[in-house]
Order: sequence, then C-alpha cells, then structure tokens
Amino acid sequence: MNVEAAIKTEKKLPIGRRTIIHLMLINNRINEVIVNALKPHEVSLQQFNVLRILRGQQGIPANLGTLNERMVSKMSNTTRLVDKLILKGYVERNICPSNRRKVEISITSAGSQALRKMDKAVEAAEQELMQDLSSEELLSLNTLLDKI
Repeated sequence: MNVEAAIKTEKKLPIGRRTIIHLMLINNRINEVIVNALKPHEVSLQQFNVLRILRGQQGIPANLGTLNERMVSKMSNTTRLVDKLILKGYVERNICPSNRRKVEISITSAGSQALRKMDKAVEAAEQELMQDLSSEELLSLNTLLDKI
C-alpha cells in the first residue's frame, strides 16, 4: 500500500508520520475485513471479543470489570454489548449468590456454538489478510510492533 497515494498527497511525509498513517490505514483494513467476516453472524467485533473473553473464562463467570480489562478495544459501553448478547441468547447474566451486588456474566451453550462458527469465519479472514507474509516476516513484524 502506498501511503501517499492512499491519502492523496504528493508531499513526502516524515518517516515517523508516514509509519503512523500507514499503521492506521492497515488497522482500518483489518477491521473492515474482520467486521465483514462477522456480518453474517450478526455480531459486532466488540461482541465477538466479549464472547471470546467469556469462553476463555472456562466456565468461570466474569463481571463487567473483567470484560472491560480484557477487551482489545477499551470502551465504556460493555453493559450494552452484554445486553445485546443476552437478547441473542449467547450470554446470561446472574446475580452472585454470595454478593448480591455482584453481577456474573457467562457464555451460554448457544453462544459457544455460535462462537465456534464465528471463529472459522474470522480465521479465514485473518489468513486472507496475512497470506502475502511468510512466518519469518510475521515474526519480524511482531518484533517491530512490540517496540512501539
């Protein structure tokens, strides 16, 4: 991807700014491809992330704080995300028996089943995005990104 062409400038950008713009453009492309992969499943990228976090809990309920901490993109509307997933039957919310002020959120069997299908769609999208990079290039890229 030619950054200058993408942002329609003929001006030579300072390398740091060019890199940041490049990363932002790539981020947008990745989000677009993953969102399109999830569209047939009628879940947003953030809802998908919540489902993956809950699956990672391995049957142990999570609270909103745990979900917020572990979200890839931090946001304040986790309650709304959970509400939408409840309406789909993918998660359930229960009051903690030992502390009635604590709300516990768990993935349902329907949510786990739907998530397995979503995983396949997202994995195919990820492979499409990374198909032109070798394993060595991906390792190098990750090493460089870790430095930022």
